[in-house]
Amino acid sequence: MSDELKTPLLDELEKGPWPSFVSDLKKMAPKKPMVRDLLGQLEKSYRDKRGYWKHGGLVGIMGYGGGVIGRYSALPEEFPGVSHFHTVRVNQPSGWFYTADALNELMDIWDAHGSGLLNMHGSTGDLVFLGTVTDELEPTFRELTARDWDLGGSGSDMRTPSCCVGPARCQNACYDTLALTYDLTHKYQDELHRPMFNYKFKIKMSGCPNDCTAAIARSDLGIIGIWKDDIQVDQAAFAEYLDSGMNVQEYVVEKCPTKCISIEGKEFKIDNSDCVKCMHCINMLPKALRVGKERGAAIVLGGKAPIVEGALFGSMMIPFMKMDDFEELYDLIERIWEFWDEHGKNRERIGEFVERIGLAAFIEGIGLEPIPQMVIQPRDNPYIFYEEYYEEE
Repeated sequence: MSDELKTPLLDELEKGPWPSFVSDLKKMAPKKPMVRDLLGQLEKSYRDKRGYWKHGGLVGIMGYGGGVIGRYSALPEEFPGVSHFHTVRVNQPSGWFYTADALNELMDIWDAHGSGLLNMHGSTGDLVFLGTVTDELEPTFRELTARDWDLGGSGSDMRTPSCCVGPARCQNACYDTLALTYDLTHKYQDELHRPMFNYKFKIKMSGCPNDCTAAIARSDLGIIGIWKDDIQVDQAAFAEYLDSGMNVQEYVVEKCPTKCISIEGKEFKIDNSDCVKCMHCINMLPKALRVGKERGAAIVLGGKAPIVEGALFGSMMIPFMKMDDFEELYDLIERIWEFWDEHGKNRERIGEFVERIGLAAFIEGIGLEPIPQMVIQPRDNPYIFYEEYYEEE
């Protein structure tokens, strides 16, 4: 780094045992004026304890409403290199599987048209190109699409679907997360690229209840693999765990949240009727235990981070749905979108919409029958009375 740019506060982030993004920025700064001014503005933000970015409003690609996040510096005279600093979301492959050639291709594109900085991956799931000017957006897009890449979602649209590695690398996957992500992305291109919703709508897919995409907390619609029948037990393999000296009683049996596990001699017993599919025993004893054979997915709705309103976990909508094909899922998604579009408010996430109108009104509006799994907790007010409905004979 040149002596002209002093960053004492950022220098503190380079101390300690872990790699720092500041070190990477300093390496790039001599050949990228945009990165140099990024360091300068960030140092000033740390010193003044305030941010100097302003949202760019409508800036994008011809024909695409989503995919580009406009961003400008509030101090363009002081830091001209970041007067424009737009972010481009690139639709990632299912499960984040890249070849070295594919990564080099993306890096070459971004070195030519932007800052060279990227984020793998954002909470939406995309590979994110960080920082370019308005005049470079169309050339970036043309080069990406010429090499069979596409933009991801941004704004009030369906955000880029993302998933865990699923059956590609995980024995616990209860459905093909990769196939569903690929299919969803192609089926809903208009919803992905042309914002038309009240607000953003994220779909994340996890192959099992370990929920490696944190779909229940970070997506409007979470599709989480589950099974209906009993956990598969290999008693011989379990005996090997005992013989190895592993304290199964302490680390597995006593950690079961519903206490549905017991050991009789060298035999592993599960009361599957009381199992809540927490995955702890399967994670601890992977050679002896497997998820059941009757597999599908649980559908949860309404998770989000605290932006406009507070954070929400997804609420159970459907405890088990077969995933042999995706037509039942697509039918549900489209009913949800239609009802939310008609009755939701601007910038109101689906979870906030359900809270506002009530779960009963929501499930009636999308045509679902109420089930016990939808109840978060029993009601504690006895003075609530419900209108009775009678079917005419």
